[in-house]
Amino acid sequence: MSVFTDVPLAQKLEGSLLKTYKQDDHPNKMFLAYKVCMTSQGQPWVSSVVRKTRTQIAQDPSLNFEYMPVMGMKSFIQASLNLLFGKNSQVIMENRAGGVHTVGDSGAFQLGAQFLKTWRRDSQIVYIISSQKEPHGLVFQDMGFTRAPHGCIFVIGNIGNCKLTQGQWTQLMVLMKSKQIFPFFDIPYQGLATGDLEEDSRFLQYFVSQGFEFFCSQSLSKNFGIYDEGAGILAVVALNNQLLLRVLSQLMNWARALWLNPPTAGARIITSVLCNPAMQGEWKQSLEGVVENVMMTKEKVKEKLRLLGTPGSWDHITEQKGSHSYLGLNSQQVEYLVKKKHIYIPKNGRINFTCINSYNIDYITESITEAVLFTKDSEK
Repeated sequence: MSVFTDVPLAQKLEGSLLKTYKQDDHPNKMFLAYKVCMTSQGQPWVSSVVRKTRTQIAQDPSLNFEYMPVMGMKSFIQASLNLLFGKNSQVIMENRAGGVHTVGDSGAFQLGAQFLKTWRRDSQIVYIISSQKEPHGLVFQDMGFTRAPHGCIFVIGNIGNCKLTQGQWTQLMVLMKSKQIFPFFDIPYQGLATGDLEEDSRFLQYFVSQGFEFFCSQSLSKNFGIYDEGAGILAVVALNNQLLLRVLSQLMNWARALWLNPPTAGARIITSVLCNPAMQGEWKQSLEGVVENVMMTKEKVKEKLRLLGTPGSWDHITEQKGSHSYLGLNSQQVEYLVKKKHIYIPKNGRINFTCINSYNIDYITESITEAVLFTKDSEK
């Protein structure tokens, strides 16, 4: 008898929505839930400077492709930290920010979780907090801040849509500090929320200025368009350099057990771009172009829905940041789009607006209008 007899077949990670879409033979079918940014031609977006840099690196005879140290590529880590905090920021100048080169988008979370499980054993409760509150993603979820226990961990992701004032940030940080809450941030696409790299990570400066120690998962795959490389770091901010070195030494032990040596192809591309002012400028322009196109698409969708007389307010579409935003549809309306119009979107109605272009925008907005009117009629 096999030792694997009792092992069940796991659910496919691809997801049932994409599987259903691929099996659909309808000529007008469309999938609006891709994770990557798409071009108007329906292909994954890649920054033009990345394509050139990839070619240059492939032709570089000086590369020996030796194993990287456990911590990873030092120049990549430093370039990533400079991007995250600013080259002349307080934590960089005081040498109390460091990082570990991680594998994939989830590698930093895996590494950070292992560390916290070992060295913060009293933190039995973890709050996962997101600014994307259904249905519109406009309100920062309370998640019971005032009821959060002493010493817990806040995993804070997708905070770009959070519309807190400086005073509200201060109030939140006072509460977190009084309860010794440890923040673990996630920045998955710096620069693709507003088009401004500094603006997308500005909230980190609030926590730095208040003397917080924290982890931050920084993924650089999406904003460079190298989705198959999964390049990123786990950034660490400590009160001083001595504490930082202790934390990094423990993280390296875990990294050695998890993957030993991180892959370097994506890291080399990113480092080359970030360390060359001209190339970095070209990359920033490409990010701004993507964001401008997303904002324009959202405006067009909102205006077309207005002209079609679609019931309800659609201002929330343009008030959200980033390529992925909520349409604000209920479950019945989403089901109508999938089953009747062959437009595949997640149940929560959060779509990738880069999937909408001049070829399909009319069909999409007309279908949304149909879905809203159909469900209103069924409620009568």
